[in-house]
Amino acid sequence: MSRQVSRKMLILLSAMTLGLSACSSESPSMLTTPSGQPTASAKDKEQVVPAAATKLTYWSELNGNAASVKAKFKDIPFFQEWQKRTGVQLSFIQPSANQAKEAMNVLLASGDLPDMMEYEWDSFPGGPEKAIKDGYILRLNEVIDTYAPNLKQYLKEHPEIDKQIRTDDGSYYVFPFIRGDDKLRTYQGPIIRQDWLNELGLEVPTTIEEWHTVLKAFKAKKGIAAPLTFLGVPNPLFGIEGGAFVGAYGIRKGFYQENGEVKYGPMEKGYQDFLATFRGWYEEGLIDKNIASVDTKTMDSNMITGRSGATVWNAGAGIGKWQPLVEEKNKSALFAAAPYPVLHKGDKPKFGQKSYDYVGTGGVAISSNSKHAVEAAKLLDYGYSDEGHMLFNFGIEGTSYTLKDGYPTYTDWILRNPEKLAPSQALSMYTRASYFGPFVQDVRYVEQYYTLPEQRKAIGIWADTQVESYTLPQIPKTELESAEFSSIMLDVMTLVDEMSLKIILGIEPLDAFDSYVSKMKASKIDRAIEIQKLALNRYEKR
Repeated sequence: MSRQVSRKMLILLSAMTLGLSACSSESPSMLTTPSGQPTASAKDKEQVVPAAATKLTYWSELNGNAASVKAKFKDIPFFQEWQKRTGVQLSFIQPSANQAKEAMNVLLASGDLPDMMEYEWDSFPGGPEKAIKDGYILRLNEVIDTYAPNLKQYLKEHPEIDKQIRTDDGSYYVFPFIRGDDKLRTYQGPIIRQDWLNELGLEVPTTIEEWHTVLKAFKAKKGIAAPLTFLGVPNPLFGIEGGAFVGAYGIRKGFYQENGEVKYGPMEKGYQDFLATFRGWYEEGLIDKNIASVDTKTMDSNMITGRSGATVWNAGAGIGKWQPLVEEKNKSALFAAAPYPVLHKGDKPKFGQKSYDYVGTGGVAISSNSKHAVEAAKLLDYGYSDEGHMLFNFGIEGTSYTLKDGYPTYTDWILRNPEKLAPSQALSMYTRASYFGPFVQDVRYVEQYYTLPEQRKAIGIWADTQVESYTLPQIPKTELESAEFSSIMLDVMTLVDEMSLKIILGIEPLDAFDSYVSKMKASKIDRAIEIQKLALNRYEKR
């Protein structure tokens, strides 16, 4: 029998919760008008202290930048401040790094669910509508309508985003992370050691052939062990899924649309050509031999120590983090962005990293069996209020930012940290601006976060692609479609990862590609493409 909380039960729960709330004072920052303006005066804010803080449980993986400074949520100033301002005491349940999916499966199987769960619910087998009907998470339509005035108002003012965060059946399921400006959507691309290029008399590579020349020079003339490195965790070739290198062959490692058709890149001829290139580079020792196990810590080490000279990563957590560290030992060291590679000189890259306004990551669901759904909703809605927006994006006034002519300006503690923290690490202590969460990301964050000219230049270089023309929108599917699609893609993606590694590493011949495509077809990849097309057609008519 489904454990889903019915609307009648939710109303009863809400009434009980409101009755309890009336017995104690409530933090004024939680009481906001639909416009997001606090209802309490400044004087009231000073006087009102919650008589007894609400205690809620919160499940989430800790961001890597934050974890490199503080190991636990409870020790991070942002989360301390969030609890202080809202009068809600949080008990955090924290899975091990890169183990969120496995830990979530165990959690759901246990039936003992926390009040809130920050997770990629779009990836739930059968989709978020299935998670609702299975009784894991709450359908939030009534909750948002009644207890989340700030989020409700934002979605009313942004109907295109509102369309993205609902299931095909019209259900809200998370308090979402939203990128509030187009400038925030591109942040990743190829990064290379510009000082090594200068030393060797080479230009920044733009084509696959030029990249081959550069990587060979790094190997032969600089003695570099792994000229090109990139993330292989949580799945093989993860670091190039934004379109780097593979996009030069006219495809991506995933779904895309072209000339009215939905396509799946790994079954196209271009993917075989890409595998042939990487197979050759691997044989020449130009690609990290640990291609399948490179995580962010390994990649950081590779780039900082000079074991590698090129990768695909972020302007903030990559260039911004590595540049100050390598510069301490070598004043001439310089990281720079390179364009997404193409086959023919002068072509504009077809693919590149560009996020959606709503990506599905960082959204927070309320569990169906939570006895504190109303308090949880109010806590999460705080991030969309004016005050919450400032906390999530800029932190604590006077500590992490100051107002200069109305502009929230990060302090030196963030941008020039005396403890030698990179801006990405310092920001993760007082804000959530540099990663995800239940709030709208502010473009003024990135205007300051990229302190180095190389970072600001990188965004322009990486954004110069045609990716918008080929990217599928965030298209919700029906519960049945989601279940069928997830089942198909679980098998297909396993095949793709197996094929990619075995061919690149030389375990299987290049012509094994055709047999893998046949296996994908046997696993019903054509049906998955059909589901994507059906969902896309409905989405475009909404």
